[in-house]
Amino acid sequence: MWLLKSLWIRPLLSLQYTRGAQAGLEFCSGNSQRKQLLHPLMANRSLCMAGCSQDASYKHLISEGEKKTVICVEGNIASGKTTCLDYFAKTASIEVLTEPVPKWRNVHGHNLLGLMYQDSSRWGITLQTYIQLTMLEQHTKPMISPLRMMERSIHSAKHIFVENLYRSGRMPKVDYVVLTEWFEWIVKNTDVSVDLIVYLQTSPETCYERLKNRCREEEKIIAMEYLEAIHQLYEEWLIKQTLFRVPSPVLVIQADNDMQKMIEKYEESRDRILTPYNMQHCL
Repeated sequence: MWLLKSLWIRPLLSLQYTRGAQAGLEFCSGNSQRKQLLHPLMANRSLCMAGCSQDASYKHLISEGEKKTVICVEGNIASGKTTCLDYFAKTASIEVLTEPVPKWRNVHGHNLLGLMYQDSSRWGITLQTYIQLTMLEQHTKPMISPLRMMERSIHSAKHIFVENLYRSGRMPKVDYVVLTEWFEWIVKNTDVSVDLIVYLQTSPETCYERLKNRCREEEKIIAMEYLEAIHQLYEEWLIKQTLFRVPSPVLVIQADNDMQKMIEKYEESRDRILTPYNMQHCL
């Protein structure tokens, strides 16, 4: 439906890490802050706004009439979403919501994420049902800034990860149909709209190397074939746009580069990310 390609990235095949957002509005807090090198960013995983806790009470909710913008950062496992989120959380006065992975790892003492990686046929439906719930919570949480960046979305949870389980034969059709009906009801009856998708297009080979380097317990058993399958679904959905409806314009950033190079790319692409309504050349 929509596709925006950044001309400045054409010669580059382009963050590091994930589970894993992505100046006309002048949200930045000064050039000196924006120019910080961001290796320390990785120490702060749970960011809401720059200098604000995600668990803070919503004392300063934005008013009903104020313009609200939602940007989702999408990409494969280990495509670099966390670094992207951390960069903008540190350099712009916005709200940033990371994926609620801690919830998935501890559902009253049960690590659903770990169970799914161990036996996706048994636990896939359980995890994806819970992910759909927790991502719905992310989308509908009251906004504390006019601009929110989210790590992934309820749309990719359904169109990428549920779809992969079904295509690979690890989710029975009846489970797939139930999750699909739930998703369609949510889209029709609640506001889960997105204004811009920033797609970090990263090769499965790069993602696999990053996975091995970061050594997260649940990810040790992820095979290259799984990353290839997720990559293919993202390409069908956001690039070819043949899989499902794309809910917003898409800004593609090739993300195979190292962290420092990616930070430079985010700086260069800052206006297009933070002011999606001003973006041109929508197809």
